[in-house]
Amino acid sequence: MAKPSVFPTKTIRGLLNDKPAADPVTIRGWIRSVRQQKQLSFANINDGSNLKGIQAILTGSDASKLSTGACVELKGMLVASPGKEQSQELQVSEIKVLGECDNSYPLQKKRHSLEFMRSINHLRARGNTGSAVLRMRNAASEGIQRFFASEEFIQVHTPLLTSSDCEGAGEVFGITPSDFFKQPVYLTVSGQLHAEIMATAMGRVYTFGPVFRAEPSLTSRHLAEFWMVEAEMTFLDNLDQLLDVTEANVQETTRHVLDRCADDMAFFNQWVDKSLLARLEKSIQQPFVRMSYTEAVDVLQRAKHTFQFPTTWGSSLQSEHERYLASAACCDRPVFVTDYPAELKPFYMRANDADDGRTVACFDLLMPGIGELVGGSMREERHDVLLGKMKHAGMKMDDYQWYLDLRKYGSAPHGGYGIGFERLMLWLTGLDNVREVVPVPRWVGHCRY
Repeated sequence: MAKPSVFPTKTIRGLLNDKPAADPVTIRGWIRSVRQQKQLSFANINDGSNLKGIQAILTGSDASKLSTGACVELKGMLVASPGKEQSQELQVSEIKVLGECDNSYPLQKKRHSLEFMRSINHLRARGNTGSAVLRMRNAASEGIQRFFASEEFIQVHTPLLTSSDCEGAGEVFGITPSDFFKQPVYLTVSGQLHAEIMATAMGRVYTFGPVFRAEPSLTSRHLAEFWMVEAEMTFLDNLDQLLDVTEANVQETTRHVLDRCADDMAFFNQWVDKSLLARLEKSIQQPFVRMSYTEAVDVLQRAKHTFQFPTTWGSSLQSEHERYLASAACCDRPVFVTDYPAELKPFYMRANDADDGRTVACFDLLMPGIGELVGGSMREERHDVLLGKMKHAGMKMDDYQWYLDLRKYGSAPHGGYGIGFERLMLWLTGLDNVREVVPVPRWVGHCRY
């Protein structure tokens, strides 16, 4: 039996999912629209719990109290609706205006562009797209955590302030005043290194939180502040086992969002990407494609498609290459590209013994229409090899002695991966700009609110 809620009223979603009530009910929410007729008026009330809200039927005199955007409390009876848009509607007997709405309210009953909604970010969640994104972020987060719990991972909380640059790219935000910590300190670009600390004691761990990159990029795929899901696990025997975990993580999260947010998914399928649902269903029914970096370069070199950037072995794959591989080359299926050249990847990735360390045991997961969604690798667990790679990279050894110590004291084979949560949301919604799928976006030159 479900535990009763501590709240005095149910959400609109909760009421509509229950059996029809025999007694009057109370709803609270915001008016999306009001349509007046001679005898009756119809108002759409939304409290954020579902996409469509609920239609309220009012007498003409009652409707005069209502305006779009106002916050109201309505009491009445839930009755079967003759319309096709909803199964039930509310016949209102009492109205209470909790918060009036000024005539300057910018949202009306029409479609507003994504750019306009972003310009009034403090009101963006009151639109269909903004509220659907938030519900789906919640469901995706829920799905991720359910997956890790089912696989016996432990959630750990890694620091946001760090003296380390995990990626080694130098794209970090420094902390001032500099004398507070008596050493240079930065906002974290990744929780991976700290998660490895916990994994070497706890076995399987994950962290889910914000990271920061000082990338002066204005592309649709980059933010200065975004969320990462980062998993680290010991006792993996090979890279394929890590790919299996990653694939299951993405598929199970996708499946959970499809189940939990059917109306929101249908909304995005209708208004954003009409192939969205078919593509997502396909992705959870088939295994992901797997190919090595060397094989990927060969595919790109043989492609009839003209690329802006030519591909040669040893060069980085550009966004156009990643999208081609996942779309045209692999028939719109997610694809793992593995075993990149060591010179292209960070110091902590495990060197492949088969080619004398020329490549590393790593992967990027590329998604149709998105490009890279997940990056991961086996971690270098051999102290002498890791030490040599760090010296070759010119790293300050004193700053990373603790990381080397993990290899001195009971080192274990281990690996991990990171999922860009906003890019996952692009995959799930069909939207094409990460600024549309984060509640309050920050990018170069923009940090409003």
